[in-house]
Amino acid sequence: MLLTEIVKAYVLATVKRGTEHRVAEKVRKFEEVTEVLVTYGLYDLVIRVEAKSLGHLDKIITDMRQIEEIEQTSTLLGS
Repeated sequence: MLLTEIVKAYVLATVKRGTEHRVAEKVRKFEEVTEVLVTYGLYDLVIRVEAKSLGHLDKIITDMRQIEEIEQTSTLLGS
Protein backbone atom coordinates (compact mmCIF):
# COMPACT_ATOMS: atom_id res chain seq x y z
CA MET A 1 0.00 0.00 0.00
CA LEU A 2 1.38 3.41 -1.00
CA LEU A 3 0.67 6.20 1.45
CA THR A 4 1.02 9.79 0.38
CA GLU A 5 2.21 12.16 3.04
CA ILE A 6 0.40 15.43 3.55
CA VAL A 7 2.56 18.54 3.15
CA LYS A 8 2.18 20.69 6.24
CA ALA A 9 3.17 24.33 6.14
CA TYR A 10 2.85 27.54 8.06
CA VAL A 11 2.41 30.68 6.01
CA LEU A 12 3.43 33.87 7.78
CA ALA A 13 1.73 36.90 6.25
CA THR A 14 1.93 40.65 6.59
CA VAL A 15 -1.18 42.54 5.56
CA LYS A 16 -2.28 46.14 5.15
CA ARG A 17 -2.80 47.85 8.50
CA GLY A 18 -6.27 47.35 9.94
CA THR A 19 -7.21 44.43 7.65
CA GLU A 20 -5.94 41.55 9.78
CA HIS A 21 -9.30 40.10 10.81
CA ARG A 22 -10.88 40.61 7.39
CA VAL A 23 -7.97 38.81 5.68
CA ALA A 24 -8.09 36.04 8.29
CA GLU A 25 -11.75 35.41 7.38
CA LYS A 26 -10.90 35.28 3.67
CA VAL A 27 -8.04 32.84 4.26
CA ARG A 28 -10.20 30.59 6.46
CA LYS A 29 -12.36 29.89 3.39
CA PHE A 30 -9.56 27.90 1.74
CA GLU A 31 -10.35 24.21 2.18
CA GLU A 32 -6.70 23.34 2.95
CA VAL A 33 -6.33 25.94 5.71
CA THR A 34 -6.65 24.27 9.10
CA GLU A 35 -5.91 27.24 11.36
CA VAL A 36 -5.47 31.01 11.15
CA LEU A 37 -4.10 33.14 13.96
CA VAL A 38 -4.03 36.92 14.04
CA THR A 39 -0.74 37.81 15.71
CA TYR A 40 1.25 40.81 16.88
CA GLY A 41 4.83 41.45 15.86
CA LEU A 42 6.66 41.06 12.57
CA TYR A 43 3.84 39.02 10.99
CA ASP A 44 0.12 39.72 11.13
CA LEU A 45 -1.19 36.20 10.39
CA VAL A 46 0.03 32.67 10.94
CA ILE A 47 -1.79 30.30 8.58
CA ARG A 48 -1.55 26.51 8.90
CA VAL A 49 -2.02 24.67 5.60
CA GLU A 50 -2.24 20.96 4.77
CA ALA A 51 -1.73 20.21 1.06
CA LYS A 52 -1.62 17.01 -1.01
CA SER A 53 1.79 17.86 -2.52
CA LEU A 54 4.34 20.63 -2.90
CA GLY A 55 2.71 21.59 -6.19
CA HIS A 56 -0.66 21.82 -4.50
CA LEU A 57 0.87 23.94 -1.73
CA ASP A 58 2.37 26.25 -4.35
CA LYS A 59 -1.08 26.75 -5.90
CA ILE A 60 -2.68 27.48 -2.52
CA ILE A 61 -0.05 30.07 -1.66
CA THR A 62 -0.29 31.63 -5.13
CA ASP A 63 -4.08 31.90 -4.67
CA MET A 64 -3.65 33.44 -1.20
CA ARG A 65 -1.29 36.05 -2.60
CA GLN A 66 -4.11 37.20 -4.86
CA ILE A 67 -5.87 38.61 -1.79
CA GLU A 68 -5.30 42.33 -2.26
CA GLU A 69 -4.56 43.11 1.40
CA ILE A 70 -1.75 40.55 1.68
CA GLU A 71 1.53 42.38 1.25
CA GLN A 72 4.07 39.62 1.88
CA THR A 73 4.28 35.94 2.81
CA SER A 74 6.93 33.59 4.10
CA THR A 75 6.35 29.84 4.11
CA LEU A 76 7.72 27.30 6.60
CA LEU A 77 7.49 23.61 5.65
CA GLY A 78 7.05 21.02 8.37
CA SER A 79 7.61 17.31 8.47
